[in-house]
Amino acid sequence: MSPILIGILAYVAVQLLIAILVSRRIRNENDYLLAGRRFGLGLATFMIFATWFGAETCIGAAGAVYQGGLSNSVADPFAYTICLLLMGFFFAIPLWRRKLTTFADLFRQRFSPNVEKVAVLMLVPTSIMWAAAQIRALGQVISSASQFDVELAIAIAAGVVIVYTVYGGLLADAVTDLFQGIMVMVGLVILLVVVVQTAGGLQPALAAIDPARLQLFGNPNLSALATLEKWAIPITGSVVAQELVAVILASHTPQTAQRASLLGASLYLVFGLIPVFIGLVGLTLMPGLTDPEQLLPLIAQKYLSTLPYIIFVGAIISAILSTVASSLLAAAALTSHNLIVPLNPGLSEHARVRVARVGVVVAGIAAYLLARHAEGIYALVEQSSAFGGAGIFVIVMFGLFSSFGGPRAALASLSVGAITWLTAEQALHLPAPYLLSLAASLLAYSSVAVLEQRVAKRIGSQH
Repeated sequence: MSPILIGILAYVAVQLLIAILVSRRIRNENDYLLAGRRFGLGLATFMIFATWFGAETCIGAAGAVYQGGLSNSVADPFAYTICLLLMGFFFAIPLWRRKLTTFADLFRQRFSPNVEKVAVLMLVPTSIMWAAAQIRALGQVISSASQFDVELAIAIAAGVVIVYTVYGGLLADAVTDLFQGIMVMVGLVILLVVVVQTAGGLQPALAAIDPARLQLFGNPNLSALATLEKWAIPITGSVVAQELVAVILASHTPQTAQRASLLGASLYLVFGLIPVFIGLVGLTLMPGLTDPEQLLPLIAQKYLSTLPYIIFVGAIISAILSTVASSLLAAAALTSHNLIVPLNPGLSEHARVRVARVGVVVAGIAAYLLARHAEGIYALVEQSSAFGGAGIFVIVMFGLFSSFGGPRAALASLSVGAITWLTAEQALHLPAPYLLSLAASLLAYSSVAVLEQRVAKRIGSQH
């Protein structure tokens, strides 16, 4: 066994040990899902950064830029940074003040239990698909650092992240994210320095980049509508993701939640530009890659000595573990708290934690199966943000900031949005299925809400 693989296994073992030790402090559902609502600014900031800075930001974005230039990676880090800023400026404080346990609680409070359940059925697949992207990426890292086949590596990755998440919950995720966030920063800076040195310095590295690959907008292969689609999916499809909302709800004060979102966005943009830069320079350093998603691991393997390489791989594993733990927890929290527990409200706190942990295992298995059959990391992330995201975004906007519309309007928006996206994406293969579903969701909500108002006025006038 190589020293590199030993180092990776030791790092993963430490993460698992931390999760097991922290699990002893979990006494109830609130501890497991929201870490007792006691995040300070530091923990909340690093958790937002570490949760959002996942496989797609490192491996996926670098590969996408390598393959098609800057315009091929608008989501990371640009659109997702806007997503975090929107959370901080507009959503964090109103969400925190509602004292929710999960994001889906908002739909029960504002609309009805039926809207809550339908929303959960749309949100859970989103979290599972996001987790699948992370598991696939972790498999790529393990495969590049060992002699394991990618399929076997993905299976190993799935087992590791399921065990890690089952034990620790959000509390362990919070304790490790500070360390993991620092590891990500250190690892990426080390790789950046080596890449710049290998390219002969910053100026020669920049000079070697084809100017056409630096265009963020105006991709010749995409229409204006398709470009808008690429921006809309990560921004509106992820701004109120359960993974992000969980950190907001776990913060100690609403001001902490807001500031953590804004600081997390800043860190995300700064360090998210490093994989983008490496993707641009990588075409010169490693031309002709058949699998662009292997760019970052292969560059690290080729140009870093043993100890820096272990640090870098540890950083990538940190990014992936923190993100996948949050994704599996999100799926489990929504399923257990909003679907299963209401069927038996007399469950003890220990029983509720057990249900949530079983939910993590089930979500992890589903994510593993998706990771094996997905086209790639970026495809998984885009699909996770687009599926059901239009209807969710519409009813959150109306539900959180207005009293316009009720349960029927919300159900219409969710169902019409999902059906429109599936039809446009899977059956008709239209160029902008998400934007179409967003427009359809908005129209459905508004139409039903206006109709409800008219019926209510008519009934009121008769009495």
